[in-house]
Amino acid sequence: MSKLVIKDLNAGYGSVQVLQNVSLNVNTGETVVLLGTNGNGKSTLLKSIMGMVRPNSGEINLEINGQVIDLTRLDTEEVVELGISMVPEGRRLFPLLTVEENLMLGGYRRAARNKIDDNLDFCFSIFSRLKERRKQQAGSLSGGEQQMVAVARSLMSDPSILLVDEPSVGLAPILVSQMIAKIKELKELKSLTILMAEQNFNQAIKIADRGYVIVHGEIAYEGASAEDLANNKMIKEYYLGV
Repeated sequence: MSKLVIKDLNAGYGSVQVLQNVSLNVNTGETVVLLGTNGNGKSTLLKSIMGMVRPNSGEINLEINGQVIDLTRLDTEEVVELGISMVPEGRRLFPLLTVEENLMLGGYRRAARNKIDDNLDFCFSIFSRLKERRKQQAGSLSGGEQQMVAVARSLMSDPSILLVDEPSVGLAPILVSQMIAKIKELKELKSLTILMAEQNFNQAIKIADRGYVIVHGEIAYEGASAEDLANNKMIKEYYLGV
């Protein structure tokens, strides 16, 4: 049972303040979406959770079976060891390594090492195209296939919480729809807790249990359900074109 609780988080890069008093939570088994256009702080928030950006102030706590762990004190490797994995924006693959080699690099977490074969088989069963291309260099794949590798690599660490950063970037509309549907399928098959940052509102709310809208580094709206998000006046006007 894992839960993320973020409270009054302030973070940025040097003198540039990106996040301002951000508070949100992700409960066990939920798919929570963080909605917003480019440059509003979605990636910075996910990187802060992963220990890649050190917050200036505020709290990022992981609650596991009643134990509270302060993630702001941990580095990225320690965060991954706790069962949190991230699919980064832009995939960030090793282009000269094969598909299988990229996936194997995701399985270094201690708790996942004795499950590498099972996790690899699972990834290939979910993304059958990757099995066909397992010996092909990752950099030679299409954009959609590379996104599959990025998601599968994160699954190789056998996480309980999956952070997904902009899975729609660089993909054709039909591929975006397929990838979002695949994330929903993975959540159900692996009993994952998911926090997904996404600018494609129409696709994201298809799989959201609830979500937040971030504007200029601040939480502008919290929707208690996907229906709340879809029916909010601000979201309709500025993001859904209604």
